[in-house]
This record gives sequence, C-alpha cells and structure tokens, in this order.
Amino acid sequence: MATRVDDCGFWQVVWLEPDAVHPVAVAGPVPRVMDWDELPSTPPADPRDCWSAPWEAAVAVTLAHLLVASDGKRVSVPDGPVAKAFRRAIDGLLPAGPPERHLVLAGPGLSTAITDIALVPRHPQTGEAWPCDAETVVPLAADVWTYLAFHDDRRLVPAARGMPAEVRRDDSSPLLPNSLFRPDGRVFLRTLERLAPIRQPWLRPIYDRVKDRPYMHPFS
Repeated sequence: MATRVDDCGFWQVVWLEPDAVHPVAVAGPVPRVMDWDELPSTPPADPRDCWSAPWEAAVAVTLAHLLVASDGKRVSVPDGPVAKAFRRAIDGLLPAGPPERHLVLAGPGLSTAITDIALVPRHPQTGEAWPCDAETVVPLAADVWTYLAFHDDRRLVPAARGMPAEVRRDDSSPLLPNSLFRPDGRVFLRTLERLAPIRQPWLRPIYDRVKDRPYMHPFS
C-alpha cells in the first residue's frame, strides 16, 4: 500500500500507492479549506543553516514535471530565488543551447504575463494547482512557492551606526544556506518513474543517466 523512506540523515516520507488506497470519510467537522492567500511559507534553511530537506524534496518533484514539460527543449528560468532552486538543475539535465521555452512564476498575488510554462502553487489540502491560462502548468508545494514568490533572500548588512536608539534592534538575520541548492535526486527519480512520458526517446537517456549516477551533477 505504501513505501516509507526512513534513512538516517534524510527526510522521512511515505509514498502511497494510488491503486491501493482511497479516501474514507470520518466523523467530525470538515476542516475549512484555506484560501490561497492564507497559505504559509516555509523557509529554505533548517536550524543548522543547511538547505531544508522538505525543500529539496518539493523542488525535486517539481523538477521532474518541469523536465517533462520542457519536451527536451532548453528552458529559461527567471532570475532570483526561482533560479537558485531550479536553474542549475534544469540546465544540467537538458542539452546546451538557446532557450526555447520559458518558465514564469505565477499564482495568487502575482500579475506576471504568462505565455509558456507557469510555476504555480499546489494547494496542500486539496492537491489542486493554481488555475491559469498558461500553455503548461508545473505545480510546486504551496509553502515553497510562497517563499519563492514573496521573500527577498538578499543578505542585509547591519547599519546600526547613526540609527536612533528606539529603532535599533539586535534581531538575527534570517537563516540562509551558504551552499548551492541540490534537489533530492532519489525523489526526482521516483517522481519521473510515475510519469508516462518517461518512455519518450529524448527523456529516457536523461532518466538512465541520473539513475546510474544519482549523486552526480546536478544533484551533488
């Protein structure tokens, strides 16, 4: 019915087999479905100042869908936090050359024009992706998407000199990882295995290459 990943040093996760389980109603009040603008964000760093394991897993799932959506064509990724999460990985998986497809961050609170591939939030309660008119929609866990869309990861330089005493604060800076982001290669492979297009001639060699060397670039 399910597979549980429980390995020291890795984020624990349970994969349910879709053909073996089904939802069952339970007694009690039905939880309210949160609006899109109520969904919280999850920061990218854990207390050790390392990349968060849930982030590595969530981005790996979306990376597999983005790879399929690319149809084997180079994808341009917008600068900023989205580039930190996806650009190195998607560039390392696809052949070199000029971009032919374009990834755009889209969702609640954003007014970006969408023409090609939209990176949208997936609702944690309903599992639905944010609806939009993009040619292709690639969903990302809503808490990670919200952080990418609305947080500025530029490091701030303390400037206490000259500040009035009543506004001077000693709050610590937010935790930001100091290393390159690396999606979880094992989660990426398991997600790709569940996608029907994996049998396409352009995609199968990429899958085989990562499967043979799951801890090599861009997952290392």
